[in-house]
Amino acid sequence: MSDSTSTSIGLLLFPALTQLDLTGPYEVFARAPNTNVHLIWKNLDRVISDRGMAIQPTTTFEACPKLDVICVPGGPGQIDLMEDEEVLSFIRIQSEQAKLVTSVCTGSLVLGAAGLLEGYRATTHWASLEQLALLGAEPVNERVVRDRNRITGAGVTSGIDFALNVVSEMYGSDIAQNIQLHMEYDPAPPFNCGSPRTAPAEQLRKAQEQVAPFIEKRRLATLKAAARLKK
Repeated sequence: MSDSTSTSIGLLLFPALTQLDLTGPYEVFARAPNTNVHLIWKNLDRVISDRGMAIQPTTTFEACPKLDVICVPGGPGQIDLMEDEEVLSFIRIQSEQAKLVTSVCTGSLVLGAAGLLEGYRATTHWASLEQLALLGAEPVNERVVRDRNRITGAGVTSGIDFALNVVSEMYGSDIAQNIQLHMEYDPAPPFNCGSPRTAPAEQLRKAQEQVAPFIEKRRLATLKAAARLKK
């Protein structure tokens, strides 16, 4: 822990992130006892998410305290992070002493680009899952994956499940269950199509076609990151 009385959890905030990747876990973490949650970026200017939400950082890379948990969300802006050495260096340094090194959605590709998932089981959004193998990780098609001190969540909404798992790890299942109850986190989606495992084949095909150009752009960025790791 960062000190004897509180836990420091840091969520990386960056342009064009998917806000729910961050705000879902934030809602859970902010309810944990004796916990300081930091929203971290290079400066304190407002950051605009991929859907236009403005979010205010609470600290900078330079001012950020040592973190007990570091979490990297995902989103389209993740592509630029994979070759941003300032960001990757910050993640590596914080991960050296963090109790848990974590991500949601394609944030795991950023961890991979930083060299932090080689030899680890991990997950990410279904559309980019296989890209983890390019970075030396073992892709796992599960909502939350734990391997030693790495915990990764799958796409977007899994961030809440992920964060409850982290709180259970840090504080015990009673506290995690209490948070889940207060949040009334009791999913009952209106349609049974939220995963490639349950979506009708034609619907899945259309979704894959819709994201194919961007996934190829992401794949090329992942290949570049993988090549840098081998140097």
